Amino acid sequence: MARIDIRRKHTLPMKDARKAVDKLAKQISKEFDVACSWDGNVLAFSRSGVDGHIALEKNEVHVYAELGFLMGVMKSTIESEINRHLDEQIG
Repeated sequence: MARIDIRRKHTLPMKDARKAVDKLAKQISKEFDVACSWDGNVLAFSRSGVDGHIALEKNEVHVYAELGFLMGVMKSTIESEINRHLDEQIG
C-alpha cells in the first residue's frame, strides 16, 4: 500500500489556515472525487482506494493518505497536486 505523508510549515492564524485547508480540500475533492468532513482540526477524506486526513496544527499542516493498489499507481501525480495546492493555499 502506497502512502503520502506531507508536512508543511505555515505562519497563518488558525482561522486563516483552516480556510486555506478547506479550500484545498474542496479543490482536491473536485479533482479526485473524495468525500471530506471536519472533526475538530482534522479534515478526513476518503473514497474507494484512498483514506487519509489533513491535520491542522498551530504552525504545521500534515497531509497523510493511504492509497490502495490502483490509486498507488498515481501516487506521484496525487502528491504533486497536493503540494501544488498547499503552495497556493498555505504558501
